[in-house]
Parts: sequence; structure tokens; C-alpha cells
Amino acid sequence: MKYDVIVVGGGHAGIEASLSSARMGKKTLLLTMLVEQIGAASCNPAIGGLAKGHLVKEIDAMGGEMAKITDASGIQFRILNENRGPAVRGSRAQIDMDEYRIVARNVVLNTPNLDVKQEIVEEVLVENGEVIGVLTELQNRYMAKKVILTTGTFMKGLMHFGQTKIKGGRFNERSAEKLSENLKSLGFELERLKTGTTARLDARSIDFSQMEIQPGDENPIPFSFSTDRNKLSQKKQLPCYITYTNETTHQIIKDNFHRAPLFTGQIEGVGPRYCPSIEDKINKFADKDRHHVFVEPQTIDATEYYINGLSTSLPMDVQEDFIHSIPGLENAKIVRYGYAIEYDFIQPTNLKHTLETKQIKGLYFAGQINGTTGYEEAAAQGFISGVNAALAIDEKDEFILRRDESYIGVLIDDLVTKGTKEPYRMFTSRAEFRLLLREDNAHLRLSKYGYELGLVDDKFMERVNKLRDEIEQGMLLLHTNFLTPSKENNAFLADMEEGYITDKVSYQVIASRHTFTKEKLLKLAPELANFSDEAVEQILIEAKYYHYIKKQEKQIAKMKDMLKVEIPTNFEYNGIPGLSREIIEKLTKIQPTTLFQASEISGVTPAAIDIIHMYINMRNK
Repeated sequence: MKYDVIVVGGGHAGIEASLSSARMGKKTLLLTMLVEQIGAASCNPAIGGLAKGHLVKEIDAMGGEMAKITDASGIQFRILNENRGPAVRGSRAQIDMDEYRIVARNVVLNTPNLDVKQEIVEEVLVENGEVIGVLTELQNRYMAKKVILTTGTFMKGLMHFGQTKIKGGRFNERSAEKLSENLKSLGFELERLKTGTTARLDARSIDFSQMEIQPGDENPIPFSFSTDRNKLSQKKQLPCYITYTNETTHQIIKDNFHRAPLFTGQIEGVGPRYCPSIEDKINKFADKDRHHVFVEPQTIDATEYYINGLSTSLPMDVQEDFIHSIPGLENAKIVRYGYAIEYDFIQPTNLKHTLETKQIKGLYFAGQINGTTGYEEAAAQGFISGVNAALAIDEKDEFILRRDESYIGVLIDDLVTKGTKEPYRMFTSRAEFRLLLREDNAHLRLSKYGYELGLVDDKFMERVNKLRDEIEQGMLLLHTNFLTPSKENNAFLADMEEGYITDKVSYQVIASRHTFTKEKLLKLAPELANFSDEAVEQILIEAKYYHYIKKQEKQIAKMKDMLKVEIPTNFEYNGIPGLSREIIEKLTKIQPTTLFQASEISGVTPAAIDIIHMYINMRNK
């Protein structure tokens, strides 16, 4: 059978890849091991978090699906870092894992242009350096113009339960053994990574009275711009709970280091630095006398709980012992044991920014196969790969998001230029221009792209444009209205518990005070009461950070101009301080003619571009 695009894998990357391709009018086939596991949350029952929430909202802004599925299946919604600046806040939702999977599967199965088949892919078929299709375990050949691999942890997946090793990409699910060998034969170098998950507990056996309760937000903010806030606020929310490990817990684990696959050499892959197993945490942070344990419901029925913070591959008897040493879990019954999993991945430096491989035309990789960790990072890559596969078929310009316009741009640029030696996780600190790339303005930044791609409809775009117009009108009002230091005006400020003024200042300057709230803004500028809540929130943020935002916008403009700079013929990179040997070798070999071309070379960092620019200016002078 012939298709335009074949997507291999039904996880979060595969869902977004297949949906974006099909919605752009391409005849698409999703091949997955188990249809009922499309959209399965393999590890924690949550979507979003710091920086990860940004990714989800950016996908939504361009017409992706993850945010909508999250809102439909969410059982608790919280804004993390709510008391800090808007650039570092992050939306997070506990999800009903069963409902999320069902909603995701139903969306996929009801999407026009999208076929789904339950088969294991063993080979990518290539002719003359270009992909032509795939071969499955059932010896079915499916031909396609483009193929997207979103294999997750399934390529030569190996699970570790103490000394017990079981082949599989997820518990009770097979691993893809032959695809790795096929990719090696096509010239790809495969490496190993490791991730893990924690035990799940029977809710009836947990004593929640010994734990701190962690409720959701009273007025939850949806992930999707399409979701009605009022309807979301009516949804039932469940609390999470917090407890802690203690010295007894730590001693039990230390006494069993000799049985930990992580330390015995049984596990070869590198694990995630920012989400380590409990044995790794206790080994590395020996000075800590306790660690947080977040007890999270897995479904709206709350019959089973995920114990976030206790990821482990220790033997089952050790898991029983250390879990029972934790307050509230003394009598806990384990429903599912924790385990570690190793799997194959390909260095993402093998990819273009479109996520197409450099070696084979028409072959794309997305998700954990590229060395990332997390549902959100996978979904972002899936969306971009699906879009670019569809565009390439129509011979249209490729779709690449820049670092200065999206977290997705930062994610992909980091991967394809730097590669990774450990599971890559998105953080707000990775984004140089994070004040501009806030969660709350994702749709304002990116919906134009979704609309141009045909993935965002007129109704969605009209709402975004209306919001944008209100923000512009509101900011104009703040910039063109002033307070003078009169007795009456200072009394007005004092009534709002704001300090007095000694000079004539604009409303924007008043609103930029860190103590200024939405309620105060509506008193200062009552005309804004006619605007939507979203618009007033955005106007306050824009007012507070107006000068910082303008500064970052100037930096971006300067960066864009800088990339146009020509590199002199036979420019000598050797001897320039701050350039690594690897960067010097690549630049000397490729001899880019502009700083933009240099920035596109794998491994050449933004810092290196700055240094080269400085030396070009010195040479010209």
C-alpha cells in the first residue's frame, strides 16, 4: 500500500506527527505495536511543568493536540512558580492516565487521511539514499514518500527489576529488536540511554493523614486556548500529597547499593540527570537527610497512586522495605514495581532542523529516539517532523522555529547543534529570550504559523487577533495617559497601598511596579474593564516588563543583523580564544561564507558566533 507519510510509534511524538501530517492533507499511516496503547503515559500521570508547559502551549498555538487532550483528561491543574515572574511559571496538570489514552486514541482514529495499523516495523526501506517505505514483522511492505520514526524506549528496550532483566519497551510490551540493526546498516551510530519509573501503590493502603495535602488551583487555567475556562473550573479536581524519605529510607537503600543495577554495571545507558532514581539521589547527595515524595493519583477514581520521586531499579524486596519506611506508606501495597529501562537512540546531530536525517532523504526522527526525555519534548518534535514531512512532499519551504520565537526552537536547535550524552530535558534557563517566550503568550507568538499551515481554523485565529488588538489598545492607553504628583493623585495611589510620585509618569510606569496587581490596574485604567480577562492579564505583564522586553527585542534584531555578516575568505579560526578545537575543525573544513551559515553547522554554538563576529570586526578595523 502507498502513503504520503508513515509514522512509526503511537506515543506522544507519533500522535502529533501523524495528526499534523494528516491534517495538512497527506495520506498518513500510523504503525504502532498496540492500538489500545496510543497515547499511553508510560511514567508519571502528568503533563506540563516548568518549561514543559511552554512546549505544550506552543504545540496548541499551532494546531497540535496535546493541550486539548490534557484539558479533557486533567484531574488537577496547577501553575508552578506562580509567585515568581511570568517567564518562569509553568502549567502542570495531573491527568487520568486511562482517560488521556482513550481520548488520544479516539482523536487519532477519527482523523481524516489517517490510517492506523497494529504492526511492528523491522526495516526502513531505502533506495538511492532516499526512503521509500517500511517492512513490518508480518512481512507487509508499506510504501511512502516520507517516514517518521518515533520509537520511544522500544528500540532494543531492556527493563531492569533488580538483577532480573526483561526485554521490552514498556512493562508487558515487546521491544523492537530488528529496527536498531536496520538503522545501523543504514549508517547510523546508535547509543544507549536509560530512564526509569516508580512503583504504583494501592490507594486503600496509604495513610494520607500523615502527608501534606497539595490541592489544585481554585481557578484553573487551561492548557489549550480553545478550552473554555468556565467549563474547566467546574471539573472535579483531586489533591496530591507530599511526604518525605528519611534516614531509615536512605540506610535501606545504601545497604543495597551492591544490588542496584545502576551501580553493578548491569545498566550501561546514561540516565536523566534532572530526574534521577532514588538510589542515584542518595548516592550523589549523601548530605541530604530527606527527599520529597509526591503521591499522585493516576485516575479520577484514585484507586492507584504514583509515588513521584522514588524512581528505582532496585530489587522488589528492597522496594518494599524502603517504601514502608516512609511516613504514610508504612502499610502500602505495591500494585506495580518500579523498574529502569535502557533503549537505543541516535545522536540528534544526525538531523537537520526539520528533524529530517542528513544521511537519508525523507527519513525523520522525533522523540526519545533523539535523546530527549518527557512527553512534552516528544510531542513538540513529533509536531515539527509531521509538518516538515508534509511540506517537503508539496515542495514548500521547510518550517523551522528560531530560538528567539519559541521553546520548540530552542529544543530542536540544542539537539541538532549540540547533541546529547544524557536524556535531554527542557528548562526555562535554556532559552536566552525567555521573557519574550512566556507560556501566556504562546498563541500570540505562534498561531500565525499554525494558520498558514492550515492547522489553525478561522475561529481560533479570530480570537487570537481580537486578544492581540485589545493588548495593543491597552498598552497605548497606558503609554498615553499620565499621573502628575498632585495631592489628589498621591492620595489615590496611597488608597491602593502604592507609593507616591514626585514626577509626571505614565500609567505604564505605575503599572510596572512589582506590587501592582490586576485589580489595581483596573482602578488605574477603568476602561480596561471592557476587555477580556486574558487581555488585562497580558497588558499587566507587558506593562511590568516593558523595558526588559524592548531590550530583548533589540538584542534579537542585533542578532538577526549579525547573522547576515560575511566571513572573509580564508578567515583564520585557529588561535581565537573561546573556540573549542571541535568548532575550529568544523569551521575550517566547511568554510562558511556568512555567520548564518556558520550558525547552521552542527556544534557551533551561539556563543561561538558572538566570538567570531567580534574577531571579524577587529580584523575589519
